[in-house]
Amino acid sequence: MTVPSIGLGTYRLKGQVLTDSVHNALDLGYRAFDTAQIYDNEADLGAALASGNVPRGELFLTTKVWISNFHHDDLLASLRESLHKLRTDHVDLALIHWPSPNNEVPIREYLGALAEAKAQGLTRAIGISNFTIDLARQAIDILGADAIATNQIEVHPYLQNRALIAYLREQGIHVTAFMSLAYGAVLNDPVIQAIAEKHQATTAQVALAWALQQGYAVIPSSTRRENLAGNLQAAALRLDDEDMAKIATLDRGERVANPEIAPAWD
Repeated sequence: MTVPSIGLGTYRLKGQVLTDSVHNALDLGYRAFDTAQIYDNEADLGAALASGNVPRGELFLTTKVWISNFHHDDLLASLRESLHKLRTDHVDLALIHWPSPNNEVPIREYLGALAEAKAQGLTRAIGISNFTIDLARQAIDILGADAIATNQIEVHPYLQNRALIAYLREQGIHVTAFMSLAYGAVLNDPVIQAIAEKHQATTAQVALAWALQQGYAVIPSSTRRENLAGNLQAAALRLDDEDMAKIATLDRGERVANPEIAPAWD
């Protein structure tokens, strides 16, 4: 299964703000939408999509299972509840949002339950998120690399995650990049700004194009129609080798998403 290259992330979006963002995104041509149980907006997203007049078959929905639902029966029940909120009988991709902190729930239990959810038709594909090299290796041992549609990880010019991505590529596992703009920090970077001026593009488009050209999927979030449109147009921007080399020098291991539940990073 192919993960769409560009989708709309919905982290921190709720209510009418989310509805307006989703309706604008649909109108502009977005068909992939990323949410999670912990975002507390699955019902809002489901309602927005239901009122958006785009057939379910044209949409690609991703949700992520939260750590409190990792025991076998809880995971399946929580995913069914997510489907109810999203007003659908399946999602296209279900991810483990974070690995279980301190292995409180054994990885074999929650990945096995996720595989069972796929077998039951609750999701078309399954994957992982925020998994390190060691955890990805364990996931491969349990599921097989072919069963893992993606590892959704933080990737942007300030955190290029090279070791992990190299391992995922060796295993044939796709990368979905989140926090592609590092909460907007990269938009003011002089190197990114110079490249944007060179191509008559926005700095957001440069950061997204950098990720897309490396084969990553991106799921930027925005509430403004012009930004939604601009992000979508990043796929048409081609950075040259000099541009890519300059952005490569920006890596400084600056991680934005690093909660207490995070694993020991590579």
